[in-house]
Amino acid sequence: MSSTTLPTGLTHQAESTAFRVLAAITFCHLLNDMMQSVVPAVYPILKASYHLDFSQIGMITASLQITASLLQPLVGMYTDLHPKPYSLAIGMGFTLTGLLLLSSAPTFVAILAAVALVGVGSAVFHPESSRIARLASGGQHGLAQSLFQVGGNAGSATGPLLAAFIVLPKGQHTIAWFAIAALIAMFILTQVGTWYKNHHPAAKRQTAVAHSTLSPRTVKIAMTVLIALVFSKYIYLASLSSYYTFYLITKFHVSVQSAQIHLFLFLGAVAVGTFAGGPIGDRIGRKYVIWASILGVLPFTLALPYANLFWTAVLTVIIGLVLASAFSAILVYAQELVPGRVGAISGLFFGLAFGVAGIGAALLGRLADATSITFVYQLCAFLPAIGLLTAFLPNLESRPKA
Repeated sequence: MSSTTLPTGLTHQAESTAFRVLAAITFCHLLNDMMQSVVPAVYPILKASYHLDFSQIGMITASLQITASLLQPLVGMYTDLHPKPYSLAIGMGFTLTGLLLLSSAPTFVAILAAVALVGVGSAVFHPESSRIARLASGGQHGLAQSLFQVGGNAGSATGPLLAAFIVLPKGQHTIAWFAIAALIAMFILTQVGTWYKNHHPAAKRQTAVAHSTLSPRTVKIAMTVLIALVFSKYIYLASLSSYYTFYLITKFHVSVQSAQIHLFLFLGAVAVGTFAGGPIGDRIGRKYVIWASILGVLPFTLALPYANLFWTAVLTVIIGLVLASAFSAILVYAQELVPGRVGAISGLFFGLAFGVAGIGAALLGRLADATSITFVYQLCAFLPAIGLLTAFLPNLESRPKA
């Protein structure tokens, strides 16, 4: 790819140009998901300040995730046909507005509106940034998606840590400080948008290898299996990301700050695990990664509800490492299963991930109110068994890649 049309700060030689753009979009993914992860990280403050129950906490997560899930497939389908290079910067503006509103929300309804705006920002960001990551990949689609995903997961891990040391001690109004990250992201995404605008004709000529031997029925079955696997992965992740701090506080009587640090360790493990899935999938095949990631985590999830504090921390780190490797492999597998629809597929699976997590968080919150947090983890422990459905996925790679 030529570098003559790149904005200042992104130009260099041809090969490094793609990696610089990939690095830029990965960094913005870090900032986007860091800001988004601040929402569940400040649940203890919101619960105490607004006298919320677990069902209302679940509604906040649902407002964030469902807004993103409903819009992402629509954004992806629209931009497949009508590319909007600067939509990323505009979407980040919604996130900025949502954070400012959340920092001073006067009522519970205002909180729901604020997190919905953050959800809109994510809905715009993920499909188009995933497309840019694929365009900048140089053919290493799994590696590019893993780098892109690890940026998001690193941001998700950083958000609770920053919340623990900034928002919790100083109060809800300090959420507004995270708007600075949104401004930085808007500046970078404007430059990336200029690169994308000049390189999109090349993107139109780059289509995935079509697997013409697969029948429409086989494709439908494979997509159904992938959706079930995403369901398994993100319902379980919702149980940890939304309620892990409450689980630790209730069962082990740790402080809020200690619980936040444990959440950071889990989310950090998710970030590390995410990086492995794509490159390994490029090399040995994505179906094998999906097998190992979803089904392989089952023994650890089954043991988690019965572990002491030390082993709870160890098991959640292992769960994060193993389970996180699945999404990049699932996403690239789906893009290759339905070639030429990068935006729609990315929007569908990112949206599905957000939607499943949002609905799951709301339902799990009600279940926790009716039973206990411990029972929620005992029930969710069986979700990775859905990974057995991977047996119905066709092998898209004729042989392992060298």
